[in-house]
Amino acid sequence: MIRIPLYPLQDEIRGFLRALEAVPKSDYTAMWSTIFGLTGTPQNQVEWLNPDEWIIQRLSGRDREVALKLWEGSGRVVNPRHSHGAYWVVTNYDFTEDGPVYRPNERGWAFLESEDSEPARMLDREEGLAFLLNLLGRSGTATRADLIDEWTIYCQGHSNITKASVFKDYLRRRLNNLEGRGYLEREGMARRITPAGRSYLKALAGSMMLPAEDAADTLQRQVREYNDKIKKDLRAKLSTMPPYAFEKMVRDLLEAMGYDDVSVTSATNDKGVDVVGTVQFGITTVTEVVQVKRHKSNITRPVLDALRGSLYRWKALRGTIITLSDFAKGCKEAALDPGAAPITLINGDRLIELLVEHQIAVEKHPLHYLQIDDSAFESDGDSVELIEDDSKQEA
Repeated sequence: MIRIPLYPLQDEIRGFLRALEAVPKSDYTAMWSTIFGLTGTPQNQVEWLNPDEWIIQRLSGRDREVALKLWEGSGRVVNPRHSHGAYWVVTNYDFTEDGPVYRPNERGWAFLESEDSEPARMLDREEGLAFLLNLLGRSGTATRADLIDEWTIYCQGHSNITKASVFKDYLRRRLNNLEGRGYLEREGMARRITPAGRSYLKALAGSMMLPAEDAADTLQRQVREYNDKIKKDLRAKLSTMPPYAFEKMVRDLLEAMGYDDVSVTSATNDKGVDVVGTVQFGITTVTEVVQVKRHKSNITRPVLDALRGSLYRWKALRGTIITLSDFAKGCKEAALDPGAAPITLINGDRLIELLVEHQIAVEKHPLHYLQIDDSAFESDGDSVELIEDDSKQEA
């Protein structure tokens, strides 16, 4: 049964167990309550990225001692402000002895000693990580969008979750956990199972009943493989289509994403901008400009600087660069320059996902297949009893 929100990385769970050994459980909850009361407001947000600074500045007394013990004792892995996911795992899965202080029990020590221990496998089974690893073991590579439908169905049968946004957040956090353990690796927007992941999946199969691929699973895998091929074909077509047609496709995408007054600029007087539109941010409408680049090489910082320098020509407050390739490190860093106009960077992988999501240049066709509902054939205990009683009366 999936129970843990804010699902942590494996190192954070272990760090929490090690760092708080012999610390009174009430001291941790008191520290957490203090921190939770310092979260600020949307207008005056509190920064929590550097525990070395904020623990000393904002906490005192026993709260400060416990926070420092958690931060330093975990090897600076567990940020006390974001430790409740690990707390929920340790508490819900009984990794500590009964009593007033944190002290790993037999299950907790086994979890600490080996990532391949039975408590670790149990946690992966209960929290859906084994299910996700099994899915990726079948498909090899998949994006979160590829996995969300099957993950949602799984969660509906193994949790009390009901909101689509929560399904997505639970999926993201569990994929991050598997990636942090080296069982998955990124390939653009997708994740791919690693040799270590396959080895662990094989070990899991020996300690649990992983469902064998049936006809429906095979069909879903074939659909994923087919869609992957279509995405590659789409990318190839985008790289060879006329430039102006590509810019119009970006215009259609922005309109599908909710932008207004979107237009493609004149090829002879574009002032370094290809597409212009307006977008709503709260109660404010701002102008955004887009530059489209289909370079085979990564986009470098001068391209971004040139677009940022052109914003005033269009009275724009922000810009976006869209490319079929990717962005150099310096370009990514410059996009986040504090105090400068924000520039969004969309690489080829993200562009393909957006086109597919909004069905621009692609169409989604429903695929209907039939499955037997075995529950319809289960006998009702009351009916059986009634028939038996009728038989006795006739006798």
